[in-house]
Amino acid sequence: MALFGRRSSPTSDTQAPATATVDPELAALSGTYVLDPAHTEIGFSVRHAMVTNVRGHFGEHEGTLVIDGADPANSTALIEVSMASVDTGAPDRDGHLRTGDFFDVENFPTMTFRSTHAEERGGDAYRVVGDLTIKGVTRPLTIDLEFNGSATDPFGNQRIGFEGTAELLRSDWGLTYNAALETGGVLVGDKVKLVFDISAIRQAPTA
Repeated sequence: MALFGRRSSPTSDTQAPATATVDPELAALSGTYVLDPAHTEIGFSVRHAMVTNVRGHFGEHEGTLVIDGADPANSTALIEVSMASVDTGAPDRDGHLRTGDFFDVENFPTMTFRSTHAEERGGDAYRVVGDLTIKGVTRPLTIDLEFNGSATDPFGNQRIGFEGTAELLRSDWGLTYNAALETGGVLVGDKVKLVFDISAIRQAPTA
């Protein structure tokens, strides 16, 4: 199913406009969805001491997906994450991440992703590009997603699901804290891998 497909456009003035074909199953998904925090995870991993990875996630987040089934390229996403909710399983490390060395949550409590466009990659694979803001710095981020389908849960909620990944260099967002190792290298890697597992619930249309 093409969720974020783009309509083709004419290549010359003499070519007849392309006729868009709307997938009825896709059109039925049109609407506004909100992330279900109990079934959505936004996680990350980063190299530690050059030899292993530290993994964690953010426990508090919210977001809205607007699906346009008639013109899927117009679908949008907005996700906001509470940086204070970071959890790596080590309270001392989490406390350090909240300080000015890293997230500075007192002055920059929220990380925000706002999509700008999306493209179909074949099958259920998509690429979503948007603006990621961390610590007051906004830069583009590309997320590769897989659409996991839609379903109605036992409570009558219509859900859609995605999973995906992205990579970034934390230094691009001003997160440059580090410590040198005696054996060479640094304590914290620059590359961060983001992992998304998203479940979103369709909202009833407003009157």
